[in-house]
Amino acid sequence: MNLVRFPKLFLKEFFEQIKKDPIQDWAATLAFYFMLSIFPFLIFILALFSYLPINIEQIHHFVYEFAPSDLAQVFIDTILEVVAKPKGGLLSFGILASVWTASNGINALMRALNKVHNVDETRSFVKLKLISIFMTLGMVVTFFVILLIPIFGEAILVFLGRIFYFSTETITFINFLGWIISAAIMITALMLTYYIAPNKKLIFGHVVFGAITATLGWLLISYCFSIYVANFNNFSATYGTLGGVIILMFWFYLSGFILIIGGEVNATLYNMRELKKNK
Repeated sequence: MNLVRFPKLFLKEFFEQIKKDPIQDWAATLAFYFMLSIFPFLIFILALFSYLPINIEQIHHFVYEFAPSDLAQVFIDTILEVVAKPKGGLLSFGILASVWTASNGINALMRALNKVHNVDETRSFVKLKLISIFMTLGMVVTFFVILLIPIFGEAILVFLGRIFYFSTETITFINFLGWIISAAIMITALMLTYYIAPNKKLIFGHVVFGAITATLGWLLISYCFSIYVANFNNFSATYGTLGGVIILMFWFYLSGFILIIGGEVNATLYNMRELKKNK
């Protein structure tokens, strides 16, 4: 395919793809399931955090780093008491059952990606549930790694700083490198999601474009949404004490929207390859 014509052909096919799909409806569905899943998911993660040398301030920093302040406060207020419980029993049946509940959000994403790729679900309930639980645990591992990178990175930086002199530019570059590594991990996790979730045989290397689109899009949307919530929102004035919950739902809606857009990118590229193959 002519590389000069490819962007034009891709954009034409992509907009045709998203025009026929009710992405907003799917994103709203995902927001609902994400809302039901997020707190069991975070409770499970925090239960595991209690076994690691991570203090509550570091958890606060992580939550406020990746979510708008109002959302972060909702998270903290709801799940903070979990880490204060005695460690014995935190990984009890109740916490493990939260993985089952949290996997419902992944199930909803799997259904949405099936629709994006125009395929029906033929996998058994047991297989679907096992896949969704596996992917949920994969998300837990991803969160762990993304959290540990800045924590251990800072510890390593302090240790090396006692031996070597680091200029301000060097420290800035190292911190930036940590963000690049975190983004790369997120892209890899989304590649696995886009590869495993739909009931369609895809080539792993081909889903990288959708994963990159979703990662960059999510970071951009979260950043812009944080600015909007901090400076322009009137959710609290309109919804009162429910303002934080409404903000959370809206953020989930935007997150679901961008995840589907990533899937649409992959579906568009797949359709173009198939069209070229059949010519």
